[in-house]
Amino acid sequence: MLEEFLGYELINGENASFEFTGSSLSESFYKQLLIAILFAFILMAIVVFFIFRTFVPSLAVIIAAFADILMTLTMINILGMKISSAGIVAFLMLIGYSVDTDILLTTRILKRDEGSLNERIYGAFKTGLTMTLTSLLAITFALFVVKSFSIVLTQIFTVLVIGLGFDILNTWITNVSILKWYVEKKK
Repeated sequence: MLEEFLGYELINGENASFEFTGSSLSESFYKQLLIAILFAFILMAIVVFFIFRTFVPSLAVIIAAFADILMTLTMINILGMKISSAGIVAFLMLIGYSVDTDILLTTRILKRDEGSLNERIYGAFKTGLTMTLTSLLAITFALFVVKSFSIVLTQIFTVLVIGLGFDILNTWITNVSILKWYVEKKK
């Protein structure tokens, strides 16, 4: 069938490579990806604690990233999707997106002095929401383009669209509230 589509014969070793991936190899790869997520999360936590050197803001970043993953997993489960290795890779990407906006917010609030607290939050909000919405729109468009022909990309983009939606809530409601409380309490 593939040869008919391509218009030429596939010859193993010459113009094609045929490999079999058994269930034990796939299962091992899946477990390694889950370990990679855990390892990435631990390294992210260490880096965040190193950058901010204070417990509450660092914990707020970690909680927001964890909430993004947990809420996305919950929605994926509600939708009845089965997560493949592509989905796990999307969760690794989601950690990056989540931490990016949370660090932007935390840095603007804690390490900048110009403007009031609310002005710093608003400035971070404009920048962070622009970043997230740009990614969300691009990924949503890509999801509609690839939905009909790529299961792998569909799963990656679906996880990211759901996760970025939750990231907006977790960053700009939960994390802002925690950080604002922390800064006002510190005064």
